[in-house]
Amino acid sequence: MTQLSFFGPSGEGVDPKPASDAVVRLPVLITVKAAPNPSEKYGETVCVAGIRADLERPGWVRLYPVNFRYLDSREKFDKYDIVHVDAIPARGGDQRRESWRPLMGSLVKERHLPPWRQRRAWLDPYVEHSMCRLNQVARSAADSQSLALVQPREVDDLKITRHDGWSREEQRKIDAYVNQLDLLADQDRTPLEAPRFRGAYRYRCWDKQCRGHEQGLLDWEFVALQRHLRHCTDEEARNELRKKFLDMMCAPKREVAFYVGNQAKRRNVFSVLGVYYPER
Repeated sequence: MTQLSFFGPSGEGVDPKPASDAVVRLPVLITVKAAPNPSEKYGETVCVAGIRADLERPGWVRLYPVNFRYLDSREKFDKYDIVHVDAIPARGGDQRRESWRPLMGSLVKERHLPPWRQRRAWLDPYVEHSMCRLNQVARSAADSQSLALVQPREVDDLKITRHDGWSREEQRKIDAYVNQLDLLADQDRTPLEAPRFRGAYRYRCWDKQCRGHEQGLLDWEFVALQRHLRHCTDEEARNELRKKFLDMMCAPKREVAFYVGNQAKRRNVFSVLGVYYPER
């Protein structure tokens, strides 16, 4: 896997956030769909991320909020789809340069990239090797790099623990959204269910002074697999999750890397948003 960082134009980072709120048409290769979170306004929201598919302006893109449950079939997309969508720069409390608010009714799917040769041509140049550097830079500026693809030197473990359920504030958001829906509207009123387990990767990056990282796993697929394991005991379910997200994805025959992203309000907190696992 190449060691060139291709984070932004000429390696100088993503362009500053536009001063104007004019709509921009973004071509994006989708690489991340995070697990849904409760939202009072939308019911549930998903953070989607990827890279710009226009090679003259490379860099990471975050699309939020996306209410994936209520997208129609024309608007739905998968990881590693190339899509085109209108968006405006995210404002408010989100100073991250990569963040955009998508206008989902404008989304058009162009094509899907199959594994792994075509995906590697796009993504290998983005691979970075120091999570420690990203943490350090994130503490220094609010608009510092907030998305990356980090190759670990060694993956030590996938920690799986019982989820405590939604917090009181998260449950309030869910209840408020469900209660405001029109009873006669043809809309899914099923409340968002908390996942059964939390996951967190423990790994070390290539920084010479790295003392290890533990980052929560927020991948949509990690939660979706749990839905299919309802019939399993906790031990059986944990084993199946580890088989996929540790034994398979992080196997020695794969050049694993983690899609990582931070939070707008806690920019020094990075999580694993997905796993990149091409074979060597």
